[in-house]
Amino acid sequence: MRYRRVGKSGLKISELSLGSWLTYGGTVENEIAKQCMTTALDEGINFIDSAEIYARGKAEQVIGEWLRDETIDRKNIVISSKVFWPTSDAITDWGNSRKNIMNAIEGTLGRLGTDHLDIYYLHRFDHTTPLRETVETMDDLVHSGKIRYWGTSVWTAAQLERVHAIAKEHGLQRPIVEQPMYNMLFRHIELEIMPVAQSHGMGFTVWSPLYQGILTGKYNDGIPEGSRGSRSEGFLKYLTEEVRQKIVKLTDIAKSMDITMTQLALAWILRRPEISAVLIGATKPEHVIENVKASDVNLTASTLDEIEVILDNAPEWPKTYDPNIFYEEKMR
Repeated sequence: MRYRRVGKSGLKISELSLGSWLTYGGTVENEIAKQCMTTALDEGINFIDSAEIYARGKAEQVIGEWLRDETIDRKNIVISSKVFWPTSDAITDWGNSRKNIMNAIEGTLGRLGTDHLDIYYLHRFDHTTPLRETVETMDDLVHSGKIRYWGTSVWTAAQLERVHAIAKEHGLQRPIVEQPMYNMLFRHIELEIMPVAQSHGMGFTVWSPLYQGILTGKYNDGIPEGSRGSRSEGFLKYLTEEVRQKIVKLTDIAKSMDITMTQLALAWILRRPEISAVLIGATKPEHVIENVKASDVNLTASTLDEIEVILDNAPEWPKTYDPNIFYEEKMR
């Protein structure tokens, strides 16, 4: 496993790390989830990511139960969580206000059974709260010791510019990391978000690196029974024939390198020095073992050129994407 700094901070995390979206506390049995985390640790992964909204707090609870194992050394593990999405019908129970953040951090720490988070993300931008209020609150959490660093998730380039300007003007702790969606088929962050974040010393911990499983290659010959594609009609709008043909060709490249399509997709993301970590959503310990092998894959310039020809998708603004409201319905 290789490790990377989170932007220009001193924090170092494994370049392949474990996410808990749509898995832990939900579709994956708790004991299997704990086995995945233990396997991740054994394979050199030191960063586990969650959010209070994941499975309505149950993902954090499962991670917390795992952390209580006396064989787990908490101080050597980087744990993150997020705040923003509503967790009840109360008007004050959402967003980036001081009240909600202060309430949310107590709930998150309680479920995780730890006295601090290593990274605390603002899960989306809040247009209803003054940004200075939010930044001052995050600064207070750093100084109180409840969080070590903080970051943003799915913020626009303009929003990142604003938050850094406010932090600089008032001498407050700045965000060190942005967490966007990024993969071979979804590349818009290369346009503005990557260069803006990098100019402010931010790293990236990216989610959905396999585009909901499409980039694993398991749909190359159709839709397997019991797969996500077989359960969700909405999912099929992403799995067009054009996309499938591209992945078939990419799979041939992976085979020629004696690696899996999954490993190729992960290694392709890691080609960018701006990336601090790719979050994998393993549902079985063996998935962790397979995915971490991507850390050893080196893509040559000629291979990257060949991939670009196949993808034929220079970064562009998503036609139906609003970074302030986009979220999978299952998360709510």
